[in-house]
Amino acid sequence: MLVIGIAGGTGCGKTTVVNQILNELPEGEVGVISQDSYYKDTTHLTYNERVNINFDHPRSIDFDLLTAHIKELKYNNPIQQPVYSFVKHNRTGDTILTHPRKVMIVEGILILTNPELRDMFDIKIFVHADSDERLIRRLKRDIAERGRDLDEVLARYQNTLKPMHDQFIEPMKEYADIIIPNNKYNTVAVDIVRTIINEKL
Repeated sequence: MLVIGIAGGTGCGKTTVVNQILNELPEGEVGVISQDSYYKDTTHLTYNERVNINFDHPRSIDFDLLTAHIKELKYNNPIQQPVYSFVKHNRTGDTILTHPRKVMIVEGILILTNPELRDMFDIKIFVHADSDERLIRRLKRDIAERGRDLDEVLARYQNTLKPMHDQFIEPMKEYADIIIPNNKYNTVAVDIVRTIINEKL
């Protein structure tokens, strides 16, 4: 199994890059796991307590479960991937049955911060985007899809998102095998990744 890690700051366009890679590959050969499914279970906390969690810090991620799941997939066993609700800031209790594939893509802002997980990746990709561009995308997404308002998104960006990005995410570039600039000129980098995957398939 070829395991590819795709990291980068919030709103950098990781999902776009994943979709560009998947677009021209055989259906069913490549699986995707999102770090967002692996936020720690916070059922024991009240909603107000959950709202105040710093979700951009590595300790908010259940890396033990995520690494265990990647190992299971490598052993050719299916896993039950948790389902997370950004509206409730908690796991829903549902899971998604995820089968092993020849290629698994793991994507998320913090996936390169965990050494054990990082060592599982055959290819490490960092998607880079301008910070203004990332903020604009984050604003649009959180207001449209996650029920947040402008003040809440901006406060979170200033108080946690930006400091956490500078402390934990940006330094992870040094571990990346490929850095993809997320603009219309990134086709060459995406083609290279697709070629590697095709060879594996």
